[in-house]
Amino acid sequence: MKHARAFAFAILAGATLVTTGCAVVRDQESVGAYVDDAGITTLIKARFVDDKTVDAAAISVETLNGTVQLSGFAKSAAEKARAEQIARGVRGVKDVRNTLSVR
Repeated sequence: MKHARAFAFAILAGATLVTTGCAVVRDQESVGAYVDDAGITTLIKARFVDDKTVDAAAISVETLNGTVQLSGFAKSAAEKARAEQIARGVRGVKDVRNTLSVR
């Protein structure tokens, strides 16, 4: 009886580890990747604020696994291009998807 209880507990603990383990499930990021992406986003937004030709408030920046998505509105094609250039210049950026609309 004592061994059966210990065996049942071991099975339960093993099942818990298997179902909630540290593996990253498809379409999810690890904690480290999330922190890196958040840092990339923050740095890009800060560079937008420092650059007088880019309206940081009108541009949304999202990063997932090093891929940066720029969305929102630019006042000109030059501002759109400059925003992409700034994003590409940040360390850790693998790709930039620039879907800014010029208005």
